[in-house]
Amino acid sequence: MPIRSFLLFSTLCVALSGCLASDAERGLAGAAGGAVIGGATGGSPLTGAVIGGAAGYFCRDLNVPGCRNN
Repeated sequence: MPIRSFLLFSTLCVALSGCLASDAERGLAGAAGGAVIGGATGGSPLTGAVIGGAAGYFCRDLNVPGCRNN
C-alpha cells in the first residue's frame, strides 16, 4: 500500500508543479500532499491535509525561498 500512495503522490506533484503561482494553489497542493503522506505513514489523512494546506498557504508569509506569487 505505501508504494501505491507514493506513486499517487509523485504523480500529483508532477501534475501540480507548474501551477503553483498563488497562495491558494500552494495550499491545495500542500493539502493533497499532506493527505497522501499522512495516509501512507499510518497517520490521519485529514490531519496531514490540514498541516500541508497551512504550510502551502502560508509559505510566502514565512519567507520560504522560492515561494512567491507570480
